Amino acid sequence: MIKIFKLKHVLLSTFLILLFSCKEEKKQPETKEAKTENPLHIVFVTGDEEYRSEESMPMLASIAKRELNAKVTVCYALDSTGTIDPNRTDHISNLNALEDADLMVIFTRFRQLPEDERNYISNYVESGKPIVGFRTATHAFNYEDPALEYWNNEWPTKVFGQQWITHHGHFDDGKFPVTEITALDSTNQILNGFKPFQAYSWLYHVDGGDWSLYGDSQPILQGHSLKSQHEIDGNLDKFPLTNPVAWTKSYTGNSGKKARVFFTTLGHPYDFKMPEVRKIAMNGIFWALGKENQIPENGVNVTLSTPFEPNNSGFGKKYKLNRKPQPIQ
Repeated sequence: MIKIFKLKHVLLSTFLILLFSCKEEKKQPETKEAKTENPLHIVFVTGDEEYRSEESMPMLASIAKRELNAKVTVCYALDSTGTIDPNRTDHISNLNALEDADLMVIFTRFRQLPEDERNYISNYVESGKPIVGFRTATHAFNYEDPALEYWNNEWPTKVFGQQWITHHGHFDDGKFPVTEITALDSTNQILNGFKPFQAYSWLYHVDGGDWSLYGDSQPILQGHSLKSQHEIDGNLDKFPLTNPVAWTKSYTGNSGKKARVFFTTLGHPYDFKMPEVRKIAMNGIFWALGKENQIPENGVNVTLSTPFEPNNSGFGKKYKLNRKPQPIQ
């Protein structure tokens, strides 16, 4: 009887050990699932009255949402009725989204934001998180108050690598390409899938003559102006026909953390109709996020789910009227 009792006890103990082991094994997938990271949050800040960033940035946001499985927020210049109005320079909506953003993509021009709104952008930049900038972000702000002059030129130079200087002229706006784009550093993964093309963006001067790119800026693309007012005026010694159009750099803010910055002076609305430009933009977003090893050999997939037919560049009311922000699909 004693032997039988001991045998039953051993069998019961073994059964209980196996039972609890199975339960532990079942719990493991749940623990792993619980540790799944939250999706990246990418905030696109628009607000320019010339280049239709209110159209191009939502389009890029849609691609980023698909390719990075990201949460995306697009901030717009809105009027008092909540209608998109790029000509309103003193307000951009939803900038508080930058408080928990993992990446800021900014395409603004000559804004005069109030301090509380500007601080959302500034605080993000100082945090050391990555930044992607387009074209007119070299002159993101334009304050007349001498006490705020820092934001006009010094701030964009330190953050993006250059301020507003000049360009080669508004020739054939939207009718014909005016700048030839070629690679400077084909080893950079931002240029995966790159092929030379001609852009509608007239060439910005950022380097040469009395000017040079700031800090550790590393040009990866260059543009050659096909038509130039500076050539007509005999100023090519100051403003050469060839200039960088995309570069990488770092920015170390108050946090002491070094941020990755990708910047391009491309940005004409018709440029974004070309997959080459969308690919540079999306590859740059991947790079800024530290995901350059995830960029495919032929570049990020930038196939559009819906046609992208932006209005042409220009001032006044040349943007699409009576539009309110829509959810990003």
